[in-house]
Amino acid sequence: MSANYENIRRERGTLESVIGKLPGYTGYKEKEMRREADRLLRESLVRDFTMQLDRITPVQTAVLNHIGVEWMDAIGALKTALQTLIDRIRHAPQGYAGFFDAVRVKEDDLDRLEEFDRQLLDELDKIRVAIDDLERATDDATSLQTALTRANRAVKAAADLFAQRSKVITGI
Repeated sequence: MSANYENIRRERGTLESVIGKLPGYTGYKEKEMRREADRLLRESLVRDFTMQLDRITPVQTAVLNHIGVEWMDAIGALKTALQTLIDRIRHAPQGYAGFFDAVRVKEDDLDRLEEFDRQLLDELDKIRVAIDDLERATDDATSLQTALTRANRAVKAAADLFAQRSKVITGI
């Protein structure tokens, strides 16, 4: 179980603990808490990926000043790919579907969703390192090309991983 889930579980009030003893309520509430933990983790991912996206604009300016305009399309494409990933994470279906939702997510699928989100943290680290390389390569075309290739691969790997996450929910 995630730290977010455990924190939410600990913060339940006395009244909720009493209500939790009602038949059927416990399983429902557990899923709701897991849903909230999933939402918190995704919000954190969006915030962290956005911080990395924001680091690219100064790189773009420095490259424009030192190397030239011919790199703007490539850097712009990287920014677009990262923004697309951020938007997909932000608007992804939550980890638990309600009673009347068309898509039902089972307990073990919730664990798999959480694992995908945790793997995205590893991908975030790779993107962070790739952008570090971009920041150091703003005045050399060869270094910039290498850094852009690495950054694009890191963003694509994160996007591919996130696409697998949605397959858990939809089954497609």
